[in-house]
Order: sequence, then C-alpha cells, then structure tokens
Amino acid sequence: MAELKIRREGTTGWITFSNLERHNAMTYEMWSAMPAAIAGFDADPELRCIVLTGDGEKAFVSGADISEFEKRRGSVEASAEYNRASQAAAAALAGARLPTIARIRGICFGGGLGIALGCDLRIAADDSRFCVPAARLGLGYAYAGLKRLVDVVGPSYAAEIFATARRYNAAEALQMRLVNRVVPLAELDAAVAEYTGAIGDNAPLTVHAALAVIDDIMKPESERDIPAVNALVDKCFASEDYKEGRRAFMEKRKPVFKGR
Repeated sequence: MAELKIRREGTTGWITFSNLERHNAMTYEMWSAMPAAIAGFDADPELRCIVLTGDGEKAFVSGADISEFEKRRGSVEASAEYNRASQAAAAALAGARLPTIARIRGICFGGGLGIALGCDLRIAADDSRFCVPAARLGLGYAYAGLKRLVDVVGPSYAAEIFATARRYNAAEALQMRLVNRVVPLAELDAAVAEYTGAIGDNAPLTVHAALAVIDDIMKPESERDIPAVNALVDKCFASEDYKEGRRAFMEKRKPVFKGR
C-alpha cells in the first residue's frame, strides 16, 4: 500500500515515502498527507528537525505515480485538483518551522527531486541517481518548482537538467550543488545522524531564525518581510537559550537548549 510512514525518533521526526512496487512514486493520497505530517512535527516542541526518506533500498522517490494519471490527471479539472495537492505538499515543506533533511539513496527522479529540493539539506548515498524526465512525458513544470531548482543549481544547470532529461550520478549532483554531501552507502545513516545530532544540540530559535532569513533572501525584494525576520533574530537575544549559551561557554560545558 502506498503511504507516508510517520515516526518520531529522539528529537527527529521521520517521513518515509512508501510505495515499494513503484519505487516510492508519489500518489495523490501521499501528496495530500504531507501537510498534516509536517504540521504535526512542527507542533511538537521536543523535535528539532525532520528527515524525509524513501522506503526500501532502491529509491528516495521515483516521481509521481504515473499509473494513476489517467484517473487523477486525465482532465483539466482532475489535473487542477492533483496539482493543488502536490503544490500544498511543496508549500508545507517549504514553510516547515523545523529544518528539513532529505536522506537520498537510489532513484530520485521528477517529483522526488522536487521534494528533495524543497528540503533545507540533501545528503545522498553514492548510489543515488537524479533526473527530471518531464520532457520525455510532455509534462509542464510550474514556476515555483523551476525557481527552486534555479535557486539551488543556477539557470545554466537547471536548463541542462530539463532540456536533456538525462540522468546524473551522485558525483555530478554534488558538483552542480544539487546535494550538500555525498557519502558511501554504508555511511549514509551515520552521516544523517551526524546532521540531526548537530541540529538537535544547537539552539532551535537561532536555527529557525537563520533559515527564515535565508528563505527571505531568496524571495523577490518586493516579497521580503524584513521586520518579521528581524523579530525572529531579536527573539533569540531575548531567549533563555541565549542566557544558557553564554553560561555554558563561560563554564566550558555543553549547553542545554530548550527552544525558549
């Protein structure tokens, strides 16, 4: 059964895309479930980050489940409804309060690459493969999805990825900065744990404020909300965590942050 598997592990929330028969291809129901999953994690004060990954050993996400396109995208009206679900999922991911990490192995194609790009960080195993096959399927890509790709890799690589629809290996993805880090498959879990551990140890208000500022920088100047992000920065300096960080530094010990 195609589904999102949700679990909490320490200070990390996990979303696992599970559709093993189709290499974790995204169904309409899986897209529709993402906003609630992310909102649930964001509302948990004990969590510090979210990891998104694919079920099994072959894929992160292979894209949208094309087998349901006749039903779900066979008409203008049906396609509009499907797009609303996938766009709501992308918006929820982009707007997550918690830092998001894509744990990638195997296939990361189409909508799967879009999900990975929507995360703050992307850690890939060396067996990962990346592709946007839209030009082979006659699909159109909306502005938001292409803008995120351009923001990450630049216009020249984005043009190459879409125009050629070719597959890239993990080394090529790293070279074009499509991913943050590539590690041997056997070290993938350790690498992800390294990142989640570091984020979990750090001051969550500081991390949240920094990511909010970065997101604002990437927006057109007319859409930026400088007072709002400055307020998040001011909140850091007014927090108990700021006092704890200073004390821990002076006492030469590891700080214990509470997110307040």
